[in-house]
Amino acid sequence: MNAMKKTVVIGATDNPTRFAYKAVQKLLNYGHEVVPVGIRHSAIGTLPIQHLQDNPKVENVDTVTMYVGPQHQPAWYAYILSLKPKRIIFNPGTENLEFERMAEDQKIETMHACTLVMLASGSY
Repeated sequence: MNAMKKTVVIGATDNPTRFAYKAVQKLLNYGHEVVPVGIRHSAIGTLPIQHLQDNPKVENVDTVTMYVGPQHQPAWYAYILSLKPKRIIFNPGTENLEFERMAEDQKIETMHACTLVMLASGSY
């Protein structure tokens, strides 16, 4: 089994039909430490969703997984880069060449992948 990875879920929501919600649940089920960050104060079960405007401080981030479309990502750039993650996963529909280049310039690995598929296949 892979080592547990502290993961920040960008675009977290309390809507159980959304992939960001499902990703938080699956990450927790696999034993990863999860910090959901979104644009509304809410919760996924008992886990609070941190609000982007509160600039939640998170240290030792391994992975940021994106669930925000590229048109809305500029508001997130500085925050995500400040986390200094080892990698950013651009889930389907979140690909953003501009942001990927910014991250890679800071030696952050970027990948186009699906967090849910990675977890299910053991490649997370």
